[in-house]
Amino acid sequence: MLSLAVLGVLSVLSYGLWTPDLPRADLEARYLEAPADLRTVGPWRLHVRDSGPRQAPVVVLLHGFGASLQTWDVWAPGLSETHRVIRLDLPGSGLSPPDPEHDYTDARSLKLLIGLLDELGVSRATLVGHSMGGRIAWTFAAKHPERTDRLVLIAPDGFASQGFQYGKPMGVPASLSLMRHVLPKPVLRMSLKSAYAQPESLTDALTTRYHELLLAPGARQAMLDRLKQTALQEPEPMLRQIKAPTLLVWGEADAMIPFGNAKDYLQAIKGSRLVSWPQAGHLPQEEAAEVSLQALVDFLR
Repeated sequence: MLSLAVLGVLSVLSYGLWTPDLPRADLEARYLEAPADLRTVGPWRLHVRDSGPRQAPVVVLLHGFGASLQTWDVWAPGLSETHRVIRLDLPGSGLSPPDPEHDYTDARSLKLLIGLLDELGVSRATLVGHSMGGRIAWTFAAKHPERTDRLVLIAPDGFASQGFQYGKPMGVPASLSLMRHVLPKPVLRMSLKSAYAQPESLTDALTTRYHELLLAPGARQAMLDRLKQTALQEPEPMLRQIKAPTLLVWGEADAMIPFGNAKDYLQAIKGSRLVSWPQAGHLPQEEAAEVSLQALVDFLR
């Protein structure tokens, strides 16, 4: 979800702005609701929140690049009235430590999802994914239709764009490695601004949360590793395999993944439909939280 415009700024910053990691204990004191939310799933240690009736239909929420499970803070309580809601920090994001093998490929993410669903006793679920999480969600739906009830894609990643070519990992400039040592909050705020259509949506409290969680031990290196390992594949053949009912959710003012990409998904996924809002940017689950939640609830019905 983070804008790569931060690269140019980071490249000229001095080591006088060194930004060390924050102690994990401090971050857990601020952002961990319950000790049981830290779970061991196979080789991973994951931050997972599991709410709602245990016998209800399951919804799994997958955040985008650089984000955390808190991006669903408005949606989760509303969904939990009728569904079991499982949201997680992907490895190296939020309170989930980095992947023990430093593997952030989509294939690894699918193994993690299968392991988590098995650990929680979930045979089938509706997958909701934002941006990078959307790409993971639609890949899962294509490869594991037997475990997918429905699919909700929020400004999903997957079609080639600036900096990405099919079959090739993204070229990550060496200057970006400065992020491991230098990440002042004002610089991060500059990066985050492009994700929001309404400037007032990016509050200081929200910026602080993003900043602090990005300073979790190993989080910044994990972000770099994930970028270096992202090699998009031509999506249409896989999208055409999706059988689950699919809803596309988009902010028409999205400056990160163009709203125009929606037509590509509508063409590729048979029977899919679209809801959108003109005043929302890349995060409609935050900027248009109530109306987008209602659209999701209507779809799940």
